[in-house]
Amino acid sequence: MAALEEFRSETRAWLEENCPASMREPESEATMIGGGKRQQYDDPNAKLWLDRMAERGWTAPMWPAEYGGGGLSKQEFMVLQDELIRVNARTPISGMGFSMIGPTLLDYGTEEQKREHLPKIISGELRWCQGYSEPNAGSDLASLQTKCEDKGDHFLVNGQKIWTSGAQYADWIFTLVRTEPQAPKHEGISFVLIDMDQPGVTVKPIKLISGNSPFCETFFDDARCEKYNLVGQLNRGWTVGKRLLQHERSSISGLNSGGRRGRYDNIGTLPEVAKQYVGLSQGKIADPVLRNAVTSNVMNQQAFSLTQKRAMEESEEGSTPTFATSLFKYYGSEIGKERLEIQLKAQGTQSLGWEGDMFSDNEKTLTRTWLRSKAGTIAGGSSEVQLNIIAKRVLGLPD
Repeated sequence: MAALEEFRSETRAWLEENCPASMREPESEATMIGGGKRQQYDDPNAKLWLDRMAERGWTAPMWPAEYGGGGLSKQEFMVLQDELIRVNARTPISGMGFSMIGPTLLDYGTEEQKREHLPKIISGELRWCQGYSEPNAGSDLASLQTKCEDKGDHFLVNGQKIWTSGAQYADWIFTLVRTEPQAPKHEGISFVLIDMDQPGVTVKPIKLISGNSPFCETFFDDARCEKYNLVGQLNRGWTVGKRLLQHERSSISGLNSGGRRGRYDNIGTLPEVAKQYVGLSQGKIADPVLRNAVTSNVMNQQAFSLTQKRAMEESEEGSTPTFATSLFKYYGSEIGKERLEIQLKAQGTQSLGWEGDMFSDNEKTLTRTWLRSKAGTIAGGSSEVQLNIIAKRVLGLPD
């Protein structure tokens, strides 16, 4: 314990000295840093903060130091999370490199793949996106038809992916492709890494109801994939792909932070918002129906956070659980959606803000966040898919 307290003291002092003031203010979706060659830093402190954290390996605190990670123990990682929250520090960088492909390479990648890709994720040099869903292969992902042909010294990829989040900014894409068309649909699938900076890759953003375009269509027309970028065994990519989804669900639910960061804390806590717009009566939120809804949501969120913390503490060296991630992904996305619905009710007509001086920046952010949150119950596998996994893989119920 003495060593852990010493680590806390050193971490606190370092953060006080090195976290810029502007990186201690709430961030919006537009100001989040994803890294990569196309990243624009409107605030130079964002790049400074990223570089300082990456130098310590704290952009990936528990990844092995030999690949540029922090090499922290699970206990040290949780202390770091506490201290980052204490100073309201922004996450220096986020994205699929950290939440999906990085952990998957640690599970299944070759030593060469780890040394090639992990340091560039940690430093923010390269940005990744996901090539899973197709127009005719969404929830039934194993029906994917993107073709990957063996051309001797390389693979050639042809097909289309959809809902490839952040593809317009990404440098690389990790992709599920069909390498054996005659095999049963869960077989004959391989997991490959493709450089997007080539003529055979075309990206078209899809504008959402929230006004943003985080999702894209991605087209492969004779795109080249080097054979050394095959992850795992040829025609056995379904196993790798499923494990990556568990890492994704862990990230979406907040499980990989031990429940220490809320999904929507950048737009204010629910009680604060309710008090601001509805007012108080005898020290309580004035509207009793709204008060009950707020109380229930906050209690459930706190219980959920404690469960996440316990799961993190019980896991082996903080590793991502397997099928249990569906429990956290399902509940986390549903309770987050409920929170925003309650917040809308609290703000009344001010929750309709889209543009104009009659709405504050936070009110306009809420509207877009609420609309965007609907995707949270679909991304990483819809709530219905998660319930099926829980029934079959966690509870062991019959088909």
